[in-house]
Amino acid sequence: MTPDQIATLPYRPCAGVCLINPSGLIWAGERLDFPGAWQMPQGGIDKGEDPQDAAFRELTEETGLPASAVTLVSRLPEAVPYDLPSDLVGKMWKGRYRGQMQDWFLMRYDGPDSAVDLDHHVREFSRWSWMSGQQVLDSIVPFKRDIYHHVLGHFELL
Repeated sequence: MTPDQIATLPYRPCAGVCLINPSGLIWAGERLDFPGAWQMPQGGIDKGEDPQDAAFRELTEETGLPASAVTLVSRLPEAVPYDLPSDLVGKMWKGRYRGQMQDWFLMRYDGPDSAVDLDHHVREFSRWSWMSGQQVLDSIVPFKRDIYHHVLGHFELL
């Protein structure tokens, strides 16, 4: 796709979860489809779905933790976009989106690590870890680094 074609594409609505434990460390998973690429739980918002409901759904699908196991702490006041690198636009989401418009939620989990179940739904992560904000930034794919920096900065996790 040309840059002009990419510029006409919409952003995919998305909800993201910054899940912290009592020590202030952040949950991150290594993507099964992109080894070495780590991210916080996130995914598309279904048509008609509230972003907060999508965030809880994505959290449960990707970590196995139900909404009842976490506490909603905060939310970014506005959705923030990121653009895919041009070479990925045609490969991701069937070429329908230029990137994602993300609503981010800060949630706290005080339960045992053993409750995390990566196989609860369709497995997306090969493994997971609690990380500092800087470790998350160092582990994320470069094209998401700016948005993660914004999110972690807003939630005062850097």
